Amino acid sequence: MQIKNNFEVAQPVEKVWKFFDDIPQVASCLPGTELTDDLGDNKYRGNVAIRMGPVRLQFAGTAEIRERDDANKRIVVDAAGSDERGRGQAAMSGTASLAPTAGGTRVDVDLDLQLAGAAAQYGRGMISDVTAILMRDFANSMQSRIDAIERGVLPGQVSRTRTASGFAIALRAMRLALGRVLRRFFLPYQPNPS
Repeated sequence: MQIKNNFEVAQPVEKVWKFFDDIPQVASCLPGTELTDDLGDNKYRGNVAIRMGPVRLQFAGTAEIRERDDANKRIVVDAAGSDERGRGQAAMSGTASLAPTAGGTRVDVDLDLQLAGAAAQYGRGMISDVTAILMRDFANSMQSRIDAIERGVLPGQVSRTRTASGFAIALRAMRLALGRVLRRFFLPYQPNPS
């Protein structure tokens, strides 16, 4: 499943790119993510916990930075893991590209996500909505962490992003889905401004 998303960080592109150098800091911005081991050679072991409705998934796996293009501010990460209870697997290839904007930095994210098992039972719309919510949380956390580091707070002293809560994510995803349905319903009936 291909998912595209983007967000802005109110910091210069060089500062955001430097933040992407510290993979444990980046991982700590994503709700429910914890790195457990640095395996060397840009490889990491970790866990991702997320609750989607009544299903709580706890994936253990590895991530590898496959490509890092300093000139074009582009990073490619491959990750794969299995649910610890044997209820599914996930694999992802993600690309983040940074570009300067008038207000800071735009981060474009392209994900190729493959799910099997319990997580695969959710529709594309629900998974896209949950991903959009997680990306917003990631962007807010990244902004807060960069701001805190600017103020002289050591990276280890910045609080971790909370776990991805199923109820909160479900409510936010339902709002996105409802907005999509309402736009589809009402847009054809908008008066033509001629």
